[in-house]
Amino acid sequence: MQRDPSAGNATPSRITGYHMDEEQHWVAELECGHTQHVRHDPPWQSRPWVTTESGRAHFLGTLLECVKCVQEGRTLHTPEA
Repeated sequence: MQRDPSAGNATPSRITGYHMDEEQHWVAELECGHTQHVRHDPPWQSRPWVTTESGRAHFLGTLLECVKCVQEGRTLHTPEA
């Protein structure tokens, strides 16, 4: 997996699902229990796959960097019970 340099010491976590927020932006649900926006907003963020149902389905299970895990002191992926 290629790391996003802006992620710092983020912990990888798999995408388990998606939902839209109140502003109609897609949010990935991560197996660690956290969420992360997955916007397609060129030229800043290029994620054309998020705009279609098949694209989002294709990326289920993909690792994203979870900065919130690091903020909580998690060093490895440890799902909450």
